[in-house]
Amino acid sequence: MTTTPTAPAGAAPAPVNAGADERVSRRGLIGTLMARPEVGAAVGAMAVFVFFALVAPPFTTAGGISTVLYGASTIGIMVVGVSLLMIGGEFDLSTGVAVISSALVASLFSWYFATNIWVGVSLALVASLAVGAVNGLIFIKTKLPSFIVTLAMFLMLTGLNLALTRLIGGSVSSPPISTMDGFTSAQAIFASSVTIFGVNFRITIFYWILLVAVASFILLRTKIGNWIFAVGGDQNAARAVGVPVTATKIGLFMGVGFCAWVLGMHQLFAFSTVQSGEGIGNEFLYIIGAVIGGCLLTGGYGSAIGGALGALIFGMASRGIIYAEWNPDWFRFFLGVMLLLATIVNLMVRRRVEKK
Repeated sequence: MTTTPTAPAGAAPAPVNAGADERVSRRGLIGTLMARPEVGAAVGAMAVFVFFALVAPPFTTAGGISTVLYGASTIGIMVVGVSLLMIGGEFDLSTGVAVISSALVASLFSWYFATNIWVGVSLALVASLAVGAVNGLIFIKTKLPSFIVTLAMFLMLTGLNLALTRLIGGSVSSPPISTMDGFTSAQAIFASSVTIFGVNFRITIFYWILLVAVASFILLRTKIGNWIFAVGGDQNAARAVGVPVTATKIGLFMGVGFCAWVLGMHQLFAFSTVQSGEGIGNEFLYIIGAVIGGCLLTGGYGSAIGGALGALIFGMASRGIIYAEWNPDWFRFFLGVMLLLATIVNLMVRRRVEKK
């Protein structure tokens, strides 16, 4: 007859499962931070700030910071929409010219139909959302890569911008609209400045922050955010568990269209006229900002905050080079280095997280 040994009186009972279960293991603070998609961009942003603070003292003045934030916001507004789309597993190469298309719709319609400028602004919003919806619908119906679909849209919008502006107005630029009804109020909404402690901050900075906050809330606190990550990771598996893949993808493309409208209206009311050939090449800046911010090219991973940090790096680099009185030709080289380094850091972080 065997007996079961008993623990001495007062001793703590032995744990039922002494071995650690990896399914319920906890990460430490460092591991949790390292798992965040924006960690590479955060490190890069701090390094860029310190670097230009040392080589260009005006960079750290209140006016310098305001200028840096403005430059970052003009990229960051679009990076918000592009980041969410990339997390959803897709690309949009029409974003650069879509911004100009939105501005041209508002300007040309209001001018040649002699309407209040707000009518043109509203029509531009509809047109921008429609471009996003068309991109999404063609992508869903044809099952072509979003790269091909949006490249075709990029070419079509580029041609329309130039051809229609010349056909309607006989010029490559839109007519100045500064004297039209509604211009002053629209300019106050889209292109004004806010003075804080004696320093002027362009209103696009606040729109950029607001969009980042809304996008972060959607990603982290709503079921729509879960859908975005799901369709970016594996859309077939997402569809199998009831995720509305079609609506999610189209909604993401339309979100990019909305951001293009916001930035397009700023450009229009900041200068009252728009060059129809502008915007070409900016789509790569938006994608670079999202990638630097931690969004994977394969989808399913990233954050809006990371994209904002990527745009901030762009703003600091573009203005820092000017403050340092360097040849601005170095900017593209600097941006390429930051893209490569941030991508390598993000890859290392991902591999480390996957091993745990």
